[in-house]
Amino acid sequence: MLNISHISKTFNPGTVNEKRAISDLSLHLNAGDFVTIIGSNGAGKSTLFNAVCGDFLTDAGSIVLNGQDITFMPAFRRAKRIGRLFQDPMRGSAPGMTIEENLALAAGSGGWLSHVTAGEKKRFRDRLALLDMGLEDRMKQPVGLLSGGQRQALTLLMSTMNPPRLLLLDEHTAALDPGTAEKVLKLTRDIVSEHKITTMMVTHNMNQALELGNRTLMMDGGNIVLDISGREREGLTVVDLLKKFRAGAGKDLDNDRILLS
Repeated sequence: MLNISHISKTFNPGTVNEKRAISDLSLHLNAGDFVTIIGSNGAGKSTLFNAVCGDFLTDAGSIVLNGQDITFMPAFRRAKRIGRLFQDPMRGSAPGMTIEENLALAAGSGGWLSHVTAGEKKRFRDRLALLDMGLEDRMKQPVGLLSGGQRQALTLLMSTMNPPRLLLLDEHTAALDPGTAEKVLKLTRDIVSEHKITTMMVTHNMNQALELGNRTLMMDGGNIVLDISGREREGLTVVDLLKKFRAGAGKDLDNDRILLS
């Protein structure tokens, strides 16, 4: 479904600021895989997502999504196939537009925003009701008046209104309070399961990395140092995961944010 083959990326090559962000990375995802990804700052997690989304062209390698080579495809064309949520809940929605207008844009509703049909409005209300945040009764309210958690939950709905081929979640609950984060995480599980969306989720929480989805990756130095699934992943503890990281990376994981989570 997703086949990343030997991609590399170096920023500012030949300068004092040269940084090799991804190094000969290969990854294959089957349709319906839900992969959690963990790693320290600078490990290459967000850079991997940026490469898949087309925010830059890789220096080498290829990216194939659902049988189509998207290596040189512009980002705006990839966006029709790939949904993405960021850590910052303020990204992904238009604050000056209403909830209804944001959903209409995400759904690709025919006609201009003022001509959203009654059927579409009902669909939006039904989807919003899943959030259990009362937003279905505030569809005419500007998104900029919502809390961070409400905006992130709305962005998740927007990203999956027309289920994408691939969903990328870049620590999408990290900036939320624990209660809201759990609600958004449950909604994520439900939507991914309902539509069988192939998903990659970056998290700093090692328990989440082992509990969610069917596969766990750990990254370091711009590459994947650990890839576990199936029976090998079942019953694995955080201590086991740290030991496996040490074996794969040749060093201990030293990110306080991850360890304290």
